[in-house]
Amino acid sequence: MRLERVAAHVPTGAYLADIGSDHGYLPVALIRRRVIAAAVAGEVASTPYQSALRTVHENGLGQYIAVRLADGLAAIEPQDRITAISICGMGGATIRDILQSGKARLGGQERLVLQPNGGEQPLRQWLMDNGYRVVCEELLRENRFDYEIIVAERSGPVVYTPEQLYFGPLQMQARSPAFLLKWQRLLRLKQRTLKELVHARKAVPEEKRQTLVQQVEWIVALLGSTAETTR
Repeated sequence: MRLERVAAHVPTGAYLADIGSDHGYLPVALIRRRVIAAAVAGEVASTPYQSALRTVHENGLGQYIAVRLADGLAAIEPQDRITAISICGMGGATIRDILQSGKARLGGQERLVLQPNGGEQPLRQWLMDNGYRVVCEELLRENRFDYEIIVAERSGPVVYTPEQLYFGPLQMQARSPAFLLKWQRLLRLKQRTLKELVHARKAVPEEKRQTLVQQVEWIVALLGSTAETTR
């Protein structure tokens, strides 16, 4: 389901770079459906690189998909004319680091389709700091985990509040049932953690506790309910 939703955000006719492509399922599916014109499947590790090569070969798509063993955006070459980049299934901080280390290979015209496994806040922070506006956000639950898809495009200066970076600016507006359920679950977890910190034998850094208190206050305000916070 995650890959299907990611695929839905890749523009028709795009030249796609799928970074961390694993088996290469996303670019193969998009080529077979005639959604995209061509693709690069990038992998940093040998085993998934070989898997992607095999998937592309078995589908007879070698002329449309270039599989490259490379670190992050180093898989992209100017002649690829990339117009969309997908990075899925990694922590948000890892995706941020990939974008940061490969900034020189970003032309600024690419649509970024990102699916972090947690750590959305630092990823949104990087997008804002580098002039990318979040144009679409989606949240889905699969196998008891919540997954977010963040789609961004370079727009020039953009400013989000700390709360928008934490929850997602468009998610906050849409307030989908899946979104509200996610934060109801997280509120219970964070409140329990705060209570446990009070009785913890080992001292917890005050900064960490204050961050948790702040997050609980944000979630309570978001949900429009009252909840106990430990000060």
